[in-house]
Amino acid sequence: SLNCVEWSLLPPASEEMVAQAEKLKGRFQGDPSFEYELAEIKAEDAEKLTEDGQEPVIKEEARLVATIEQIDKAVGIIPRGSFVKTPLGSVHENRNFEGLSLTEAKKLSSYFHLTEPVNLKNKTLLEKADLDPSTDFLDSLEHDIPKGSWTVQLEKGGVVVVLRSLLWLGLTFYHVPMTKQYGYVYFGTGEKNLDLPFML
Repeated sequence: SLNCVEWSLLPPASEEMVAQAEKLKGRFQGDPSFEYELAEIKAEDAEKLTEDGQEPVIKEEARLVATIEQIDKAVGIIPRGSFVKTPLGSVHENRNFEGLSLTEAKKLSSYFHLTEPVNLKNKTLLEKADLDPSTDFLDSLEHDIPKGSWTVQLEKGGVVVVLRSLLWLGLTFYHVPMTKQYGYVYFGTGEKNLDLPFML
């Protein structure tokens, strides 16, 4: 939105958009039509550059789409049990989910990334034996690299559990234990905290 009254959906992110956006550093300008010039030019792109006579650019709108995609993949999370996997392999929202208990809600192992699992595929059969295939089909936050990239806090006298990402500063996840209420929001600069391994 340019006026905070009329809103439109962003286009889906492509792999090329994400790859180009990762090369850009610095904050957003606030203008969707602003064009960033890509400093690094590959040999293939150099040939196109001579043919077209234009430098490769990426618009801020495309960078925003790619950044949102990166944030969702890296730190989009759900509580354990809020989604279930059927024996046929489809994933559905769990209508019977009544929230985590307070003791479970304080553990990082009770939260999963809402993306295709990576670490789970690398586990041995012995490690998978203790997992419930209907609820433990995603990657847990406790195995995130670098270790310590999440903070867990209790707010409002222990009524709300809040997780904050130290990798994407500004990402806040909340869950009210023993209820179906959970979600996450990002209020940040759109810059990944690449110094995190040195800060821990």
